[in-house]
Amino acid sequence: MTPEIILVLGVLCVAILLFIFEWVRVDVVGIIMMTGLPLLGLVTPQEAVSGLSSNAVVSIIAVIIIGAGLDKTGAMNSLARLILRFAGKSESRIITLIASTVAFISSFMQNIGAAALFMPAARRIGRQTGIPVSRILIPMGFCAIIGGCLTLIGSSPLILVNDIMKIADPDVEPFGLFAVTPIGLALVVAALAYFIVLGRFVLPSAAGEESSGPMSVILQNTYRDMGTLFELHVPATFSGPKSLEELSIRPHYFTTVIAVAQNKGNRKFFAPKRETVIAAGDDIAVVGTREMVEKMAQNLGFVLKEELVSFAEDLSPNNAGMLEAIITPRSELARQTMRGFEFRKRYQVNPLAIFRGNKVFVAGISDIILQPGDALLLQGRWEKFHVLKNKPDLVFTEEVQGEIIRTDKVKVAVGCLLISLILILGFHVQLSIALLTGALGMILSGVMTIDEAYRSVDWMTVFLLGGLIPLGIAFENTGAARFIADTIMGAIGTVPPIVLLTVIGLLTSFFTLVASNVGATVLMVPLSMNMAVSAGADPRMAALVVAVACSNTFVLPTHQVNALIMRPGGYKTVDYFRAGAGMTVLYLIVMMAMISFFYGVAA
Repeated sequence: MTPEIILVLGVLCVAILLFIFEWVRVDVVGIIMMTGLPLLGLVTPQEAVSGLSSNAVVSIIAVIIIGAGLDKTGAMNSLARLILRFAGKSESRIITLIASTVAFISSFMQNIGAAALFMPAARRIGRQTGIPVSRILIPMGFCAIIGGCLTLIGSSPLILVNDIMKIADPDVEPFGLFAVTPIGLALVVAALAYFIVLGRFVLPSAAGEESSGPMSVILQNTYRDMGTLFELHVPATFSGPKSLEELSIRPHYFTTVIAVAQNKGNRKFFAPKRETVIAAGDDIAVVGTREMVEKMAQNLGFVLKEELVSFAEDLSPNNAGMLEAIITPRSELARQTMRGFEFRKRYQVNPLAIFRGNKVFVAGISDIILQPGDALLLQGRWEKFHVLKNKPDLVFTEEVQGEIIRTDKVKVAVGCLLISLILILGFHVQLSIALLTGALGMILSGVMTIDEAYRSVDWMTVFLLGGLIPLGIAFENTGAARFIADTIMGAIGTVPPIVLLTVIGLLTSFFTLVASNVGATVLMVPLSMNMAVSAGADPRMAALVVAVACSNTFVLPTHQVNALIMRPGGYKTVDYFRAGAGMTVLYLIVMMAMISFFYGVAA
């Protein structure tokens, strides 16, 4: 063991401790690696920053921009709607549908790309169903990693395996495109079963970076008696039609009608005016306390639903919410009433309350003369708030969520994605270049601006991976990886082929946690093939075990996919260990069982 090997193993231990105890944020760990390794002489300065320009990191940046473009056009909203139509609000069905879909996409696209493209839809589904996004993203991420084992083009190690086998043995028979498919299918099924059965125990319930509910915690403290969203159905027995002004719902029940669905939901009004007519068969959404809404339903003969149905998507936290706005001194609203100003007609949002002098007014707010400095509690769709924030009349006390959906660009956005896929699959263009082409297409076609593209990138993920790549380089350059592999292989001696392959799988799983999966493949395939020949085992099977085991990386956020979902899911390193420890063991068991069964490896 050389001093360089001892030093790089020490750096590895420091990195693992920083991940476990979280003394600094994970991206800071990456920066520490980028600066510490060249200072210690373990890598060159060029190698230290090479991770930031690597194919993997550039691909991540490009695919996040593509995903953001798809989200801005509503494409991911449509995808989320389709999944919810089949899955409802069942957590197990949602996890199964999302995870299996991402696994399938990963079979012909790099797993980081599949996860990044599908993450906006997963986050939307979490917000709409109330399921913590942290319980969705880990199964999705793990299955994105495993899905790369469905075909020989699904992950970098499987793409490389035939070429590296040729280095060790020029006459070796290469694997076909679907040679690994039975193993990959079994692994995906095993992962889905693992999360369905044990998900309640191993998955965290953190809310991630998303906020849930129509109103923020700050506003809840001020407007604590406002209530929440309810949906009611107007039955056939209703003695109408009647206008909202005739029903007098706000003055009698301190409840605000914020949306009306007519003609079986085909026609919806999200800022209904007082002359809007309510008829039998309509659905209405209201904001109020449960006590008052139940009293209103009883008196008017409406049917109170258990949850939002007609408005489940339209009024979900993803698409609508409540904000507080302050009337500016130069506002046209000052010294006018909302009724005289035709507030709803002009702004297409619903006024719920006025806060003035530490007092909240709910009833009769349409006829109160407004003053500069008054705070208005408003409910509406985020796209309307984004338009309103650019007007000089109101200043919002919180950041407007959501964004203006550019539905007219949805075909262009999908086209940019298809161009990237065609370049990857049809013309074998390098992944980063193909994805950058799609991202550039999003910008040039007006799907998003260059500033929006910059803001969409998760730079924490970029610097985390940019720092881990030089650590993998140091691990290989100093001979630390080969030293560990030779030591372990020498210790086990002569063993049956299945035991040897299991040891190779364990060793590869360790290397892929602390180094890049490509580095682990390049190191372990020739070494494992030589060991297999010495032990009388099939060297092709040893190479296949290495290529598949390189995807067994779940207990640390070191894989690109795990790093990608870390912040959106609100995860800590311990969450990966809790969910990934069992998955790692299950992965090895299923992998070895399928290789033994399909390829006849002797025990």
